[in-house]
Amino acid sequence: MTIDDEIALLSRVPVFARLGNGALRSLAIAAESYAIEAGEVLFTAGETADGAYIIQYGTVGLQPDRGDEIVVGPGTLLGESALLAETKRPATAVAREVCRAMRISRATFLKVLDSYPDAAWRLRDALAAHTDQWAREMENIRSTLKRGEGE
Repeated sequence: MTIDDEIALLSRVPVFARLGNGALRSLAIAAESYAIEAGEVLFTAGETADGAYIIQYGTVGLQPDRGDEIVVGPGTLLGESALLAETKRPATAVAREVCRAMRISRATFLKVLDSYPDAAWRLRDALAAHTDQWAREMENIRSTLKRGEGE
């Protein structure tokens, strides 16, 4: 992939879409790219996450501790919350075929946001909108559950 291909890929990932070309270029340059063989483990559930991965091509199976495997492909961001805070991986990621993934460390992401304050503000606004949406959805669920209990 060329740098322009990587920028285009990053721009299609919702969390990165609002950052702007300069910030995306910096992320693409700083990102590490990995070839992953079929059956290779990208990360394991419970590991400390210090960054995120974007699948460039191929498919990856995500196996949570409980539940069914979820298969994801190109353009999928794995570990979004790890870009902003230390978290634990909720699932094990295993390549289902030959894949390529970009890794963006938390330190790199925060440095890019520091270098592009307008991008940081746009990200903050997007996160605030998502938080408001999640709160409304949770309230809707709570109301539905309360109505169900009253029947």
